[in-house]
Amino acid sequence: MALSNLQLSLAVAGGLVLAAVVAHGAWTSRKNTPRQAEPQPASPDSAAQTADGDNPAVGLIEPSLDGNFGNGAFVVPPVAKTPPLDALVDVIAPISLDAPVSGDAILAALPVTRRVGSKPFSVDALRADTGEWEPAAAGQRYSALQAGVQLANRLGPLKDIEFSEFVVKAQAFADALNAGIEFPEMRHEIQRAKELDVFASAHDAQLGFTLRARQAAWSPGFIAQHAARLGFVPGVMPGRMVLPGAGVAAAPVLTLEFDAQAALADDPNQTAIRELALGLDVPQVDRAEQPFVQLRTVAQTLAQAMDGVVTDDNGQPLPADAMDVIGSELETLYDTLDAREFSAGSTLARRLFS
Repeated sequence: MALSNLQLSLAVAGGLVLAAVVAHGAWTSRKNTPRQAEPQPASPDSAAQTADGDNPAVGLIEPSLDGNFGNGAFVVPPVAKTPPLDALVDVIAPISLDAPVSGDAILAALPVTRRVGSKPFSVDALRADTGEWEPAAAGQRYSALQAGVQLANRLGPLKDIEFSEFVVKAQAFADALNAGIEFPEMRHEIQRAKELDVFASAHDAQLGFTLRARQAAWSPGFIAQHAARLGFVPGVMPGRMVLPGAGVAAAPVLTLEFDAQAALADDPNQTAIRELALGLDVPQVDRAEQPFVQLRTVAQTLAQAMDGVVTDDNGQPLPADAMDVIGSELETLYDTLDAREFSAGSTLARRLFS
């Protein structure tokens, strides 16, 4: 039976509506799908490359074993020599020896735990042949020792109970070697710890920018690919990447973090991420690295490439003039740290602000 003009018109209209619904559904699905990393060309040595095809950086302080958005390779951190005790940040108790002792004997007498409460406990040994202080090593001989505990860190100043625990632990160590030990006066050291903590609290700075997606969300691979192009490599924890410093044992200049659960998802490509955090731990990074300049550059570059906006922790956009103010204030902070012998990125600063 031939269709009437009305029936034909209705059929055509229905088909157009159905096509529109299907097209809208496809558009909506595509819009809501997290943006994906671009396919990378295969290469013979791709198993030893990072997400953007570059070789992983050498000299990280963070090892990595994360196959979600990197190459899954384990990046071995350099072994940095433990710095000797320093009166600026440590309580130091000299230990006198009747005769040189072997490193093996010292190692056997060391306490199992190298912590006193929330503070690091350590022992330095004076090499009999070179006259240098170092952690005891097997096969060497040492003519003097000193035990120490840190005065303050980001968990606060050394407390009375921690000082007492230090005395007990250090005395037991000295007794095991039949050595004498001399402790400084507790009240004086506790006062020094409080003063150092006041200074550290007033001059600590950990900056953070947030990058938020304007429209389409991001997948972990999409984030990692763009970050890798700027030099970031996978960090220890899922959802964390770091921008390595210039030195072999340097702290990361910047960190990039997003939802760890997204990085661990069964299908990360379908996980939607709408924001990531860029961080700078100011006292940990040498000012010569120009870390704040790098932070600004990375944030702006990622924002442009990933269609995002740079904001503060409260979600407010950060204009250029606001970043200029932050940069100026940081220069003053750097000068103050330099004047107190806690230059950003130095061993003492990294110990105090840890």
